[in-house]
Amino acid sequence: MARRPAGAVSAEEAMIVAAFRSALRSFLRSSEQIARANRLTPQRHLLLLMIKGAPDGSETATVTDLVERLELAQSTVTELVKRAEESGLVRREGAEHDGRVARLHLTDEGERRLARVFRAHEDERRRLLELVLEFEKRQG
Repeated sequence: MARRPAGAVSAEEAMIVAAFRSALRSFLRSSEQIARANRLTPQRHLLLLMIKGAPDGSETATVTDLVERLELAQSTVTELVKRAEESGLVRREGAEHDGRVARLHLTDEGERRLARVFRAHEDERRRLLELVLEFEKRQG
């Protein structure tokens, strides 16, 4: 029987991480399919989610906020926002403290589409959470 090198990953550890990675890929794939079924590109769905789910609870974001959260280039986010605006999903408002900064908000249509995708994806989120909790239990 061959010896394992020091620090090698056990089969059990690899199985747990592989199962988690597989579930994560499935979650992302499902999310994209649900978004498309609700007339949103996966990128627009993520944009709407990041605006609605702003960390400060304001349900708004600036392009700079989105660049940081989406980890995309500013030009990419600017184009994504522009197209979402043209589609009637997002609107801009000047910030009170600085007229050069625009806060992005979801329109009523943006809210409706995000809600449909969000509700349709509840089972997948629950399954992923259960797997994360199982992963944590085995690690602890």
